[in-house]
Amino acid sequence: MANPGSEFPDHNEGSLKDKIFHSAIELFAEYGLNGARMEQIAEKAGTTKRMVVYHFKNKENLYLLALEHVYTQIRASEKELSLAGMPPVEALVHLVESTFDYHADHPDYIRIICMENMQRGRFMQQSSYLRQVNRSALELLAGILQRGKEKQLFNQTVEARDLHRLISSFSFHYVANSYTFTLLFEDGADEQAQRQHYRKMAVQVALRYTCP
Repeated sequence: MANPGSEFPDHNEGSLKDKIFHSAIELFAEYGLNGARMEQIAEKAGTTKRMVVYHFKNKENLYLLALEHVYTQIRASEKELSLAGMPPVEALVHLVESTFDYHADHPDYIRIICMENMQRGRFMQQSSYLRQVNRSALELLAGILQRGKEKQLFNQTVEARDLHRLISSFSFHYVANSYTFTLLFEDGADEQAQRQHYRKMAVQVALRYTCP
């Protein structure tokens, strides 16, 4: 089992291990676990396969660390929003906007999660850390909902898990289906205008689901 606390490279470090790790993320996002080869990762990082093995043992361990890193970064971005001090409706709006933007700005991360779903969560099942780190997503929403319910701003029956699924599904679809959806229904559309349109729509959907 991976130990993310000790093995995650520091992105600002500029070390060889860091280069290998982020090269692996790009290649896993592009080709998946089975398609990405250790030789490719080494070449992209400007090193040798032997050094990749030295730092990360094998491809499966490297992939699991990448998956843990992706989720860690997503959850960390939510914690940085400091939503506890905001009025509940404002906090929910800010969370939805930030979640949508994070997904749109980190397509490689979303593709790695797509790949793990294609593998039916095989590697996620091996990591107790992933269950631990992702608890904060529901805890964050539960706090916002509780404050809103106390002020009669939110429906009493709305649960954090369901709202998280709603927000995630809208944001996730925008990235995961971007090529097919655009080619089929939005060919020639302005990309930035479309992004803002769906970002606003995500907020509207979340509020309509949550508010009386």
